[in-house]
Amino acid sequence: MSVPLSPAGIRSRITSLLPTRADLTQARRDPRRDLLAGLTVAVVALPLALGFGVSSGLGAEAGLATAVVAGALAAVFGGSHLQVSGPTGAMTVVLVPIVADHGPSGVLTVGLMAGVILVALALLRAGGSMRYVPAPVVEGFTLGIACVIGLQQVPNALGVPVPEGERVLVVAWRALEDFARDPGWASPALALAVAAVMLLGARWKPTVPFSILAVIAATVVVQVAGPDGVRPIGDLPAGLPAPSLAFLDAGALGGLLAPAVAVAALAALESLLSASVADGMTVGQRHDPDRELFGQGLANIAAPLFGGVPATGAIARTAVNVRSGATSKLASLAHAAVLAVIVFAAAPLVSRIPLAALAGVLLATAIRMVEAGSLRAMARATRSDALILVLTAVATLVLDLVQAVIIGLAVAGLLALRAVARQARLAPVPLDRGDHTEEEHELLAEHIVAYRIDGPLFFAAAHRFLLELTELADVRVVILRMSHVSVVDATGALVLKDVVAKLRRRGVVVMVSGIRPGHRRVLDSVGALELLRHEGREYATTPEAIGAARDHLERTGVLTTAPAPAREAP
Repeated sequence: MSVPLSPAGIRSRITSLLPTRADLTQARRDPRRDLLAGLTVAVVALPLALGFGVSSGLGAEAGLATAVVAGALAAVFGGSHLQVSGPTGAMTVVLVPIVADHGPSGVLTVGLMAGVILVALALLRAGGSMRYVPAPVVEGFTLGIACVIGLQQVPNALGVPVPEGERVLVVAWRALEDFARDPGWASPALALAVAAVMLLGARWKPTVPFSILAVIAATVVVQVAGPDGVRPIGDLPAGLPAPSLAFLDAGALGGLLAPAVAVAALAALESLLSASVADGMTVGQRHDPDRELFGQGLANIAAPLFGGVPATGAIARTAVNVRSGATSKLASLAHAAVLAVIVFAAAPLVSRIPLAALAGVLLATAIRMVEAGSLRAMARATRSDALILVLTAVATLVLDLVQAVIIGLAVAGLLALRAVARQARLAPVPLDRGDHTEEEHELLAEHIVAYRIDGPLFFAAAHRFLLELTELADVRVVILRMSHVSVVDATGALVLKDVVAKLRRRGVVVMVSGIRPGHRRVLDSVGALELLRHEGREYATTPEAIGAARDHLERTGVLTTAPAPAREAP
């Protein structure tokens, strides 16, 4: 039931989106495990926050501010117990042209406006639309993102500078070419060792945070042995800027509305898909989509005040969070707190972590995101499901997140329409023969036909079978039984009207029976019923229509003996 758009209704709706006592109870169940998971995610999120901040054009400080401020608010107010939010690669791609056109202040303004839009979507209960995203799209999206995450780590894993390029496949290929020209094996060995420790350790003792141990060990090895070609994270900015609205220019709001809508759409889509992926990686966890939009909205309203870029739910960090054993919001909140401590106190220590070690963490995370069993089950379900999964995964890898989901949904919709349209058919209705003479049977078989329309009468199916009726030969009366029609749209009603008109021009009488009340409005709006009403050709039941058809044939001299009454066709 929707909430009325009144002050009281809005207050009630906002109250329903706020954190509950159940969230606090969940956080108290296993705090040690959540804190360790949060620490693990913070280690992974740090270089991502720095890198995405630089890539957006606002600098590393903006990425850290986003991870801390947006990460904390989205954790508290979001609708997922496992979601971790911050700057993401997909969002960075959208922000780069905004920086070029409107400067850093334009990005901050767009983030603020996008946050307001997300809050409005939450109030309008728009989050529930994600339930209509088919499972093959989510699985394909997850597989594609896992591939993207893995390919993004190729430069750091090989110890080469990140090449220029917009597509991850191009960047990874160029990194391989650079490595081939001047190979150095220290970074690849370090990345593979960290990934192997994580993957094997998770099988041995899943509760132990092997990612932290592996990163610490890798850092110690690099500091002691000092191998060539292993690059550290580097200098970090210390502290966050004071909150300010100095960037806001009221005169520029109109020109930034379109980019703000695009950013809000991406934030909603990526966050809700990420939350759905997190649900699929666990048992018993289900997110509230409207609360998630609300939390992301508040996070994006606050982040620009501290110089942060727009944030979304981050699949890579969320996957690390889930795989590290997180059970509540405390883990993602701890991740933001650890990053805040790093910003203010531990920047010199963290700056020594090798980028190759962090690449190994994300490579292992990408591998663990892929659920082989789910992929096999989806591929074996139907050919349509397999096609949707593959197309979504390839589009995620080759194009981007938004385009991939649009392609997946479009293909899924077309295949679903085809499946529904195939259910529509014409089924012959047997006429009751009673005690008729053989001659009467021949007359009935020759001059009266009755069909039951099964399934939907809509644009994807109506032309396929209804127009077959106009090809009937040597028929005086056509009876259409419509009690089994599931849905009628304007196209189906128009095709039905056209069929009736064509048959009438050939001198064929058309009778209908069993029209459902819910279908009358559509049929009447296009004039389909008008062709029947003025001649009294509409009947409540099929036996009445059959009786009327026999009476018509008797009056016209086709039948000379009235047959026995008809019974309802099965």
